[in-house]
Amino acid sequence: MDDLSPSDLKTILHSKRANLYYLEHCRVLVNGGRVEYVTDEGKRSLYWNIPIANTTCVLLGTGTSVTQAAMRELAKAGVMVGFCGGGGTPLFSGTERDTDIVWFAPQSEYRPTEYLQAWVRFWFDEGLRLEAAKTFQHARLQRIQAHWTARRALTEAGFEPNHPLLNTLVTQAAADIQAAADHAALLTQEARLTKQLYKLAAQATRYGNFVRSKRGQGTDAANQFLDHGNYLAYGLAATATWVLGLPHGLAILHGKTRRGGLVFDVADLVKDAVILPQAFVSAARGDTDQAFRQACIESLTRSEALDAMIEQLKQVALRLGGSTQSSAS
Repeated sequence: MDDLSPSDLKTILHSKRANLYYLEHCRVLVNGGRVEYVTDEGKRSLYWNIPIANTTCVLLGTGTSVTQAAMRELAKAGVMVGFCGGGGTPLFSGTERDTDIVWFAPQSEYRPTEYLQAWVRFWFDEGLRLEAAKTFQHARLQRIQAHWTARRALTEAGFEPNHPLLNTLVTQAAADIQAAADHAALLTQEARLTKQLYKLAAQATRYGNFVRSKRGQGTDAANQFLDHGNYLAYGLAATATWVLGLPHGLAILHGKTRRGGLVFDVADLVKDAVILPQAFVSAARGDTDQAFRQACIESLTRSEALDAMIEQLKQVALRLGGSTQSSAS
């Protein structure tokens, strides 16, 4: 590891990186050639290493600062950085509104172009863009069904969804996706299924009545956990698109109202599958924010969420925009 310069770190596969960081009340700096975050405990300063070669993104929350040297090393290692509020939400930068998803992407001018070229070949065709969106939604359904029914950690935590009902919802959603005539119909179907999943998850954890609040306005634990956990998914999605050199504005479903819509599209692959059930499990058992985030990170890592995002983007680009090859991931 001593022979590996920071400029070489970005060659390590992002899809295999294990760490996401949410930091509060600390300073991020370079110390002895390593990127570390520093916390104060009384008169002592405690230094904690950030293994940037094995990190996908860093969320900087309340009371944080980062040095220029640290940002330089994070960028060299291809680590996505975002500033956010307490608990991980909302996500913002100093020059943007807090309703946007804004990431400080590593500013390399030498990102791969193969997948971008394939993506734009189909992106300007409304029909192909709809086909791409449907492909993503079908992949979303597959991950929901697999994760909700076969995830041991959820079962051990007492998450007991009605499997026949879940299968019925997934089957009906698949049919609705195929029948969707345009993006508006597909967005309506997506929202309808998510609402049904909220109800199913609340019943599976005996959480009680649940109504989804607007982002950042929920006062109950489940709403707050959903907000916080979704930003972890957004971080992975931003990383996946950066790895392949795809601008966030080239969305296939959410792009008409969000300039970072592709991040939302990609995050959909794991949000309802991984974050949603964990939010209700953690809310029902009274987890702290830190315990919830750790459970989400472990689940995202074990389910190889980032790998799945990258592969889905690749498959859609190659199938609809023409074949190419790259070792970007």
